[in-house]
Amino acid sequence: MKLLHDFSLSELKAELESMNLKMPRYRAEQLYKWIYDYKPFDEMTNLPLDLRESLKSNYIETPVKIEKELISKDGTRKYLLSLPDGNIVECVLMNYKYGNTICISTQVGCRMGCAFCATGIDGLARNLTAGEMLAEVLAINNHIGGTTADRKITNIVLMGCGEPLDNYDNVVKFIRLISAKEGFNLSQRSISLSTCGLADKIKKLADEDLGITLTISLHASTDEHRKKIMKVANAYSLKELFFAIKYYFEKTRRRIVFEYIELDMNTNEDDAKRLKELCKGISYHFNLIPINATPNSPIENPALKPPTKEKQAAFWEYLKEQGISATTRRTLGSDIEGACGQLRRSTLNKNK
Repeated sequence: MKLLHDFSLSELKAELESMNLKMPRYRAEQLYKWIYDYKPFDEMTNLPLDLRESLKSNYIETPVKIEKELISKDGTRKYLLSLPDGNIVECVLMNYKYGNTICISTQVGCRMGCAFCATGIDGLARNLTAGEMLAEVLAINNHIGGTTADRKITNIVLMGCGEPLDNYDNVVKFIRLISAKEGFNLSQRSISLSTCGLADKIKKLADEDLGITLTISLHASTDEHRKKIMKVANAYSLKELFFAIKYYFEKTRRRIVFEYIELDMNTNEDDAKRLKELCKGISYHFNLIPINATPNSPIENPALKPPTKEKQAAFWEYLKEQGISATTRRTLGSDIEGACGQLRRSTLNKNK
């Protein structure tokens, strides 16, 4: 069965015309609004009964369902979502002073194999469609009392399960769908995409004329150290990666954000100097992330040894000396398996 959430408004109009129900064209606008309010077909009360019955027979009405909601003491909410084929993904809703940010998944699992991430342990099951990503946002917006006319979600980060640029076409279509004026109408400046560094796809993304923020999971200042924790470093060197990053910056003039997990091996004075050199010519900011050891990431890797508090403090000073803009990312949802892939991983283990 098809997924209506995969269609833009123009595509939906063509789809309804193909059904030969001889409906006026404004029915597509009515249906489109219901889709974005995330309502089942029976609640689409201004649509004719024969259209609703036809929709039931041919299309999936709510492509993701909330199976579990965990609420942290800090207010963060984590959701386990089921898909029509029985697969599960997760998303996280975080509340900030400026509004609600949702972190969504782009794939079922992941094939990147980063040592610090629970998502990739079982590999990649499949890509999510653009409509399934859209449905993650709409389902949670609906769950917390929002509508298309009164959005409760103000920001989106593509940092959940999966590597967004490994699902390139669907992710780009999702960004265009969620930002379409006739739909959710979310500014692309309120969307961040996080990648482990697929250099060729970063260059391709630069030519899409999007207004999103690009976030790079960097985590090391040398190829040697990066290869110890990120398999993608075997495919793309830091030289290749930063060539693509600088191309992206030149095309978009958008500041680049770097995610940087603090480890014993990557928090030395020389690391700060190398980072400064790598980032020449671009506007950037570093999010420093304390390493999150978890029973759901059972990878014995000595490279993941955390630095001492004293070494963390010294690294902060090294960055300041180099004039590197950096903040330590606030830890949210640690009491509800808030890190990427943890809830899904624990659920899969229980179901084995």
